[in-house]
Amino acid sequence: MIPPVSALLSMLVLKLLDKERRSHIDDFNSDAALGLFAGLNILPKKSFITDYSYRTQRGQQVKLLEGWVSRLSPLLFPEADSFSLDFHTIPYRGETAELENHYVPLRGKACPSVLTFFAQERNSQVLCYANANLVRDAQAGELRKFVQFWHDVAGRNPQWLYFDSKLVPYTELSWLTEQKIWFATIRRRGCAVLRRLASLPDSQWRSAVIDIPKRRHQHIEYVDERIRLDNYVGEARQVAVRGLGHEAPTLFLSNHLEISPRELIMNYARRNGIEDSLGSSVDFFHLDCLSSEVRLNVDLDTVMTVIAHGCYRWLATRLHGFGHAKPKSVYRKFVETSGDIEIEKGRRIVVYFDRRSHNPIIREAQFDQAPIRIPWLANMTLEFAFS
Repeated sequence: MIPPVSALLSMLVLKLLDKERRSHIDDFNSDAALGLFAGLNILPKKSFITDYSYRTQRGQQVKLLEGWVSRLSPLLFPEADSFSLDFHTIPYRGETAELENHYVPLRGKACPSVLTFFAQERNSQVLCYANANLVRDAQAGELRKFVQFWHDVAGRNPQWLYFDSKLVPYTELSWLTEQKIWFATIRRRGCAVLRRLASLPDSQWRSAVIDIPKRRHQHIEYVDERIRLDNYVGEARQVAVRGLGHEAPTLFLSNHLEISPRELIMNYARRNGIEDSLGSSVDFFHLDCLSSEVRLNVDLDTVMTVIAHGCYRWLATRLHGFGHAKPKSVYRKFVETSGDIEIEKGRRIVVYFDRRSHNPIIREAQFDQAPIRIPWLANMTLEFAFS
């Protein structure tokens, strides 16, 4: 009988490797090191991994996320108050399946797919929440679920939320205002709104510079005004911006009336970090592999993606000069390396690294200074040694 911890670690180690998931387990059937990572002799067969993943439920995934984030947040985002939110569509490429159609940007059309939701802490760029247990009719309520999740973990509501126009209806924006949570989002461009803005004299448009490094469009013009929205209680703030690379003005909405337009625009521009993280998750963590040979419960798979992403972000922050490195780069330079493992039964595990140019960076991180106890390996200590 494989313990639950070992089953989860078996899935996690496959996420941490830069290897296409369709051939994961068959390639590593006899890899003792990967088995040791999970507290086993070797990794279990793919049939067990599939069966185990489908025995889990959403409530168990949420508890796993709560435990993970509560342990990770003091290390990477102890003062977290701002989050970027986004949906991600995972396309299904297999035979006909009873799945809803969702728009897939890469295909430019709607097709059978699974809709997922992610949240990212903005300063650390760490994914901290995921849900693939979604249907179209319930997707508008996902924002409230995340707010409740963060309140359960941190004991307080988020201070700022950043998301695009398709995430929630205006009634949810009113709820955020009632909860005293600031938001910044994009309003869809209606013909009447664009005509009114086009009729404004140039004297009403003010200039600003968005000096984000490497940003192409830095010189902008904006109009800051108060507007009424359908199903939104009270007045909302709209900042119409010209010069962002679009023919029509971009319409920013917020319930914060004091922040400067320039700061509001710059803060929202950094929301692109979640799109970069989701791109890395598709590329490195195999997030879009619905039709691979290792078939997993999609909700558990997205949660394991969040955990694997957090592992690499933590490792990157410990490695001098690699704080912003993507998982693939960290894997290639520091994880995918050769060496030997020596196990002293009941005492310790020693990993001997072969000589490599990046070893000094690992030594500088002081991983080899204090032994680390591994609970699922009978509390044996893990030590690192270098040639």
